[in-house]
Amino acid sequence: MVTAGKRSETLATETAESLGNRATSVFSGARMHTPLEVTTRALEAMGEADADLVVSIGGGSAIGLGKALAVRTGVDQIAVPTTYAGSEMTDLLGETEGARKLTRRDPSIRPETVLYDPELTVSMPAGLAAVSGLNAIAHAVEALYAQSRNPVTTLLAGEALRALAGALPRIAEKPEDIPARSDALYGAWLCGAALDATQMALHHKLCHVLGGSFGLPHAETHAVVLPHVAAFNEATVPDLLAPAARALGAESTGTGLQDLAVRLGAPTALRELGLSEDDVDRAADIALENPTWNPRPYDREDVRSILAAAWAGVAPA
Repeated sequence: MVTAGKRSETLATETAESLGNRATSVFSGARMHTPLEVTTRALEAMGEADADLVVSIGGGSAIGLGKALAVRTGVDQIAVPTTYAGSEMTDLLGETEGARKLTRRDPSIRPETVLYDPELTVSMPAGLAAVSGLNAIAHAVEALYAQSRNPVTTLLAGEALRALAGALPRIAEKPEDIPARSDALYGAWLCGAALDATQMALHHKLCHVLGGSFGLPHAETHAVVLPHVAAFNEATVPDLLAPAARALGAESTGTGLQDLAVRLGAPTALRELGLSEDDVDRAADIALENPTWNPRPYDREDVRSILAAAWAGVAPA
């Protein structure tokens, strides 16, 4: 079965046609944050089609759905990413149910095969390329200070940041630049591989709350929140984030990340994404219901301050 979201529906249909009778069906209902009700419908379609392998084409929504199907059925996956999130390289799956986004890890979640083709990313608008790349950068930044980090993951994350920090501005200036698109996929692959070998921390926790409980768009939320969490952690572990600052050509990682977002024309405030100011306190409360490890300890006031700064779009501090 070929899975995709609406944006990649035509590509999925063409892929299924090229596979001939090997493709039993196309499911193009993948949605952001992998809602459980969508997975349930896809499972039914998969059973009706008697499919024994999933080909996921598109961004994180399509690949997330493929992961959700694989972990429930045991089938193999082929992932064909058309964005730069890098999630195709991880054993992580974030699913939404009842306005809550929960994350699980399992080796069966990670796709067996990933196919990268930069030409498939050219149709991605420059704006989407920007926030998708910043989403990938979030994986690398958190890998740098992860509890289970090691010299290899630090090298992976640093190289990933160098590749994406160089490629994304080139894509913004010239969207049809295939070498730049190739470099961005290379960086995304490294970001995913670094996160796959480590753990997520406060940044991903906040983004999952904002996406799962408030419906904010996934990649854009990462782009807005990351500079503020990076600045918060940088005050305690500046040495661990030094590779990120170097890759961004900035004195500090937080400032460098927001400067890059501005340069790419990406959003820099949660209010631009539809979050109301009244929701800041509720988001802080939800985030503290099940706290995650972070290199710098935090309390509710810390979380609220980070979210308030991200809501307003002020400079990270």
